Amino acid sequence: MSSPRTATPRTPANRRRPDWAGRNYSLLTGAAIITNLGSHGAHIAAAFAVMEAGGSVGDVGLIAAARTLPLVLFLLIGGAIADRLPRHRVMVAANVLNCLSQAAFAVLVLAGEPQLWQMMLLTALCGTGTAFFNPAAEGMLLSTVSGEHSNRAFALFRMAINGAGIGGAALGGAMIAAVGPGWVLAADAAAFAVAGALRTFLDVSHVPDRAPGGGLLADLREGWVEVRTRPWLWSIVLQFSVVVAVVGAADAVYGPLVARDQLGGPAPWGVALAFFGVGTIAGAVLMMVWKPRRLLLVGTLCVFPLALPSAGLAVPLPVWGLCVVMFVSGAAIEVFGVNWMTAMHQEIPEEKFSRVTAYDWFGSVSMLPLATALAGPAESAFGRTQALWGCAVLVVVPTALVLLVPDVRRMTRRAHGKTVAGAAAAPAEQTPADAVGR
Repeated sequence: MSSPRTATPRTPANRRRPDWAGRNYSLLTGAAIITNLGSHGAHIAAAFAVMEAGGSVGDVGLIAAARTLPLVLFLLIGGAIADRLPRHRVMVAANVLNCLSQAAFAVLVLAGEPQLWQMMLLTALCGTGTAFFNPAAEGMLLSTVSGEHSNRAFALFRMAINGAGIGGAALGGAMIAAVGPGWVLAADAAAFAVAGALRTFLDVSHVPDRAPGGGLLADLREGWVEVRTRPWLWSIVLQFSVVVAVVGAADAVYGPLVARDQLGGPAPWGVALAFFGVGTIAGAVLMMVWKPRRLLLVGTLCVFPLALPSAGLAVPLPVWGLCVVMFVSGAAIEVFGVNWMTAMHQEIPEEKFSRVTAYDWFGSVSMLPLATALAGPAESAFGRTQALWGCAVLVVVPTALVLLVPDVRRMTRRAHGKTVAGAAAAPAEQTPADAVGR
C-alpha cells in the first residue's frame, strides 16, 4: 500500500486529465500535434517551391497529384497490413519514410534548382508513408476508446491537432516569406522524426494478439463486405470522393495561385488556412458538449459549407472575407468529422477497423490526383473563376444526394456505445482517436 508521502503527489496529476486520457493518449496526441505543425506548412511550401523553381500552374497540380496518387495505390494494402501487424510499428515505419523523403526534398530545394521529377518522386514517397500510416493510426486510436467517452474524446483529440494546424499554416506561410520553402520542408522532416520517436513508446501490452487471417486478399474481401453492406458508409465515401477532389484542387492549386496574384503572396493564404483551423477548434469545442442524436444527418448538413472557400476564391473575397468563410467551413466540417468518427466507432468491429478505414480513405481520395492534375488544364479551358465556381457546385450536389439515403437520415447515437476489444482490459490506457480526419 502506498504511504501518504508517495500517494499525495499523484492525486493532482490524476485530476489533470480524465480517466480515458492515459499514457497512450498523451503520446498519440502529442505526436499528432507535432506532425500537424510540420505538414500544414509543408503543403504550402511544396507549392511555392515549385513556383520558385519556375513551375507553372500545371506543375503545382502535378506535385499535388504526386502526393495523393500513392494514397489511391497503397491505402487498401496499408489497411490490411495494419489489421495484421502491430499498428504502432506500422505508424513508426511510415513516419521514418516521411522523414527521409521530406528531408531529401528540403535538401533539393535549399541546394537550388530542383527538377520537377525529383520533387514529384519525393512527394510521392511521402504520400506512400501516409497511405500506410492513416489506416493504422485511426485503428490504433479508435480501438482504445469506450463508447460513452467517444464523442468528447474524438472532439478533444481533433481540437488539439487542428490547433496545431493553425500554428503550422500561419508559421509555414511566414517562414516561406522570410527564409524560403526549403527550411519549412526541413522542419517537417524533423517533426516526423520526433513524432516517430514518441510513437515507439506506446504501451501495447494490453492489445490482444490478432488471429492469423486467410491472406491479404481474403482480408481485403472481408473489409469490402463491411463497406458494401452499409449504405450509409459507401454513400458518404462516394460523396467525399467528389468533395475531397474539388476541395483539394481548390486548396492545393487555386488557393496559392490566387494568393500570389491577388492576395499579396503566401502569408495571407497561410493566415486564411489558419482561420480554417480556428474554425475546426470552434467546432471541436462545440462537439465536446453537443451530442446530436442523428449522427450522420447533422454531419452531412455540415458538409455544405465546404463550398464556401471555393466560392470565396472565385469572387475573390478580400483576405478578411476569405478568413470568415474558411472559419465557417472549418467549424462545420469538424462537426461532421466528430460525428463520422463516432458512427464508425459505434458500427464497425475493431478487428476490421483498419481495413474499413482504408476503404473509406481509398474512396475519399480516389479522384484527388486526377482533380489536382486537371486543375491547371481546367483553368486554361474555362478560366480560374469558372473552375472555382465549378468546385463549389461539386460540393453541394453530391452532399444533397447523400441526404436521400435513409440510413444517413435515420442513424441514431446509441445511449452507451460499444466498448471495443482491448479497451475494457486496460482502463488506464483508454485513449481517443486523427485521427487523420478527411
